[in-house]
Amino acid sequence: MNVKDFMTSDVVSVEIPGNRDDVLKILKRTGISGVPVLKDGRLVGIITRKDLLRKAEETQLGLLMTPDPVTIGPDATIQEAASMMVTHSVRRLPVVEDGSLLGLLSVADLIAALAQMKIKDEIKGLYTSQTFAIWEETPLPLVGRIMEISGFEAIPILDAESTLQGIISERDLIRHSSIEDMVEVSDFSNGTDDDEWTWESIRDMHTISYGISKIQLPNRPVKTAMVRNVISVPMNAEVSECALKMKRARVDQLPVVNGDKKLVAMLFDRDLIRALCPG
Repeated sequence: MNVKDFMTSDVVSVEIPGNRDDVLKILKRTGISGVPVLKDGRLVGIITRKDLLRKAEETQLGLLMTPDPVTIGPDATIQEAASMMVTHSVRRLPVVEDGSLLGLLSVADLIAALAQMKIKDEIKGLYTSQTFAIWEETPLPLVGRIMEISGFEAIPILDAESTLQGIISERDLIRHSSIEDMVEVSDFSNGTDDDEWTWESIRDMHTISYGISKIQLPNRPVKTAMVRNVISVPMNAEVSECALKMKRARVDQLPVVNGDKKLVAMLFDRDLIRALCPG
């Protein structure tokens, strides 16, 4: 099973110089998590949902993207691809041959491969630790910040009775985000001089106004943006069974529940593909 058998050949990409707003529109429209960045037809970087959320004020593609991404060849095995994704903590590998971009292999593509392989091993050991959850009334801007700090791409949502109500993911945040233009004022005076009268007449000369175009999340509770129809799996679920559920539901994660249907962990696709790694 080789990379060329599972990669996406019809790749959506952007060119430098380009517009950040166009990238946001692409991610919203397609639901994909990242796009390759080309310059003169050559691969120079990758821009992801995470880049847009973390650098909300940046507009230049060259500063938004991750430069010189890890790549793979079309004839490599999917086991090699899984090992590279796990080792480098990436969700996608541009498939390159002789300097040309042939396609893109994502974690979702490897999940599709796992779903075909009928692996009966249980998922125990693939979810490494218990997860955390957030309250359904948490404001979306705070959720975005929590995701940035934690590194999680998705977080379960609980109500006041600790019952699982939904899942919020980076995809959901991007879908509810917008571009807002604003004017900010910076004050370059330090305001600490003893001779205040010397600053009094020139203080206004030490301010500057400038425009900012920023990706914003609405100040609404997370329950208004979360996915409510949550698919969960038991602690003894099988690898390929979970992969098939992820593929069919087009989700990146599955809550893991115990016999009492209580949340105990989250199984992420990036962890599930470790079942492909040698050893």
